[in-house]
Amino acid sequence: MTDFTLDIDGDGIATITWDAVGKSMNVMTTEAFAELDALVDQVLSDDAIMGAVITSGKPDFAAGMDLNVLAKFKQDAGDNPAKGVFENVMLMHGILRKIERAGLDAKTNKGGKPIACAMPGTGLGIGFEIPLSCHRIFAADNPKAKIGLPEIMVGIFPGAGGTTRLARKLGAMAASPFLLEGKLLNPAKAKAAGLIDEVVPADELISAAKAWVKGATDADIVKPWDARGYKMPGGAPYHPAGFMTFLGASAMVHSKTQGAFPAPKALLSAVYEGAQVPFDTALRIEARWFTNVIMNPSSSAMINSLFINKQALEKGAVRPKNVPDMRVKKVGVIGAGMMGAGIALVSAMAGIKVVLLDQKQEAADKGKAYSATYADKGIKRKKSTAEQKEALLARITATTDYAALAGCDLIVEAVFEDFAIKEDVTKKVEAVIGADCIFASNTSTLPISELAKASQRPEQFIGIHFFSPVDKMALVEIIKGKKTGDKAVAKALDFVRQIRKTPIVVNDARFFYANRCIIPYINEGVRMLAEGVEPALIENAARQLGFPLGPLQLTDETSIDLAVKISTATKAAMGDAYPASLSDDVVFKMFEMGRLGRKSASGFYSYDERGKRTGLWQGLGEHWPVTKDQPSLTEVQHRLAMAQVLEAVRALEEGVLMDIREGDVGAILGWGFMPWSGGPFSWLDILGAAKAAEICDGLTAAHGERFTTPALLRDMAEKGEAFYERFAADKAA
Repeated sequence: MTDFTLDIDGDGIATITWDAVGKSMNVMTTEAFAELDALVDQVLSDDAIMGAVITSGKPDFAAGMDLNVLAKFKQDAGDNPAKGVFENVMLMHGILRKIERAGLDAKTNKGGKPIACAMPGTGLGIGFEIPLSCHRIFAADNPKAKIGLPEIMVGIFPGAGGTTRLARKLGAMAASPFLLEGKLLNPAKAKAAGLIDEVVPADELISAAKAWVKGATDADIVKPWDARGYKMPGGAPYHPAGFMTFLGASAMVHSKTQGAFPAPKALLSAVYEGAQVPFDTALRIEARWFTNVIMNPSSSAMINSLFINKQALEKGAVRPKNVPDMRVKKVGVIGAGMMGAGIALVSAMAGIKVVLLDQKQEAADKGKAYSATYADKGIKRKKSTAEQKEALLARITATTDYAALAGCDLIVEAVFEDFAIKEDVTKKVEAVIGADCIFASNTSTLPISELAKASQRPEQFIGIHFFSPVDKMALVEIIKGKKTGDKAVAKALDFVRQIRKTPIVVNDARFFYANRCIIPYINEGVRMLAEGVEPALIENAARQLGFPLGPLQLTDETSIDLAVKISTATKAAMGDAYPASLSDDVVFKMFEMGRLGRKSASGFYSYDERGKRTGLWQGLGEHWPVTKDQPSLTEVQHRLAMAQVLEAVRALEEGVLMDIREGDVGAILGWGFMPWSGGPFSWLDILGAAKAAEICDGLTAAHGERFTTPALLRDMAEKGEAFYERFAADKAA
């Protein structure tokens, strides 16, 4: 059985159909590429064939390249993996260039065979690079389809000619959103942007493509960059206009990435250098820079965490195997505040019936109105319709009546972080729900095992911790209490999959996993402020590590009063064991001054009347003077990174974290931990356990026991082990 097949009609037009065996979407493999190559050879060598249409036998065109193939390129090359990657990438270039040239005479640009691409739906990555090599791109009028090159999102860039072709097709400036940001468009917008050529009714897709092939001339199949006198749209690097474009692009990339991500810099280099040479040389330059990125450990880490491991978790890698399908039909959401309203929205969007309950009808209605506002924004952006809004709202019942929860198979409690309130809600809910209903608490800090004591069925009690805002954040943390059973875990995982989020499953402990790691990051940044470290140094050190927000800005965003509440509650729970620190002094003083962060338009940062940040608050220096001797950038970065990473290691050591894949994926999606690193465990593998222990020893001597090297990390350093060798050799690519 093959992924590509060829059929020739009575007019001599061949249809090459991509239909990957046993897969719901086409994904390119080495073997499939060889099949495509052979069929292209057949088209070009058979005089009875006048041209071809490349299409898909599935509803979509292709999801892209199987990224495991890139790892195989390195493995198969033995002692010279870079050579193996480069040569295999050049083989892909050769196949697509063969499609593009289609038998044209090198001197006259005549005598070739037209090849069109007919895309029935989504085409991503190589699923758009193949169409770019064809002479005409037709797409079915399918508003749900997405077209583009999202590789940059997983730490690489389009390396099968997509970078070079799109830059030459649109110009560097127009191509930048699609190359540097991975922007995806539906067919109509893709045509308007110049990505594709035609949008036709779905039932006319193949016939329209064949009609074009039948009437195409030599001039129609010569790409602009192969024609005499070609000039790059917007100007090449040394054209006056092009010079400013490339200068601006370099500044833009550095501004957004702070130099932490290798792929955008490599992509820009490939475009800049490639624009100054003939097309085939440009492809070779692209292949060299692509190889450079693939050989960078950052790309392997990002691919593992953001593609392979993320997909594995979303497909149920940690789901109990002995539990049947537990998809949710009707969910009760208790508490219609910001979190509850968000949970109701994403549930209704997934087609689940929702009962949104609050103490007052006004509050419940306000929670439902959140979904109405969301739908209105979608209508305004033409991503939704009035009918879809009506259907969405019809799935949500806003009420104060607990009896309305009858028939729910899942409850998600999202009330205030207070044991007494949650205990009361649990008892009221269990009085009306069925015996098989699973009860979940959306707590972010309170131990699930303690909350479960209020339940009659603790084995059916679980934590489902959403991140705010719910509709935007991809991660959901599922917490197993001491008595939580497999049925509850399976229910939670199936629910998270329904609402199209990425789950991680952890055992119960104070702050679980995500908050356990986030809080030390914030505390370390605030502690440095109290020590007299320049605030801008703290914030910029974090951003140059790749964190989306510095610790001071993150505190403003989450609110300073929340930090005070967490500190107060933790101290009350831990008593004398509570580790008091300088960071507490700072946040309590800020709280007393009424500087609560963005919510009060005053915090560690200053804000204008519209709530926009205007810079670090100038008054910080008055309360926490900057010292004359400042630490190095590297020392600040080590403190910020290790504060989080050591907690991740301790969570694994203590059994809170059960799978390092979840630790890495959860860190990136949950709080934006250095995405270029692949997550805390991938970063430790890049750094090396021995080097990490050495850094920790230095930090411990200078700053205290919180940086003490965990026994697990020390043991790995002594044995020369890596986390993905010791814990996930059979799980990660």
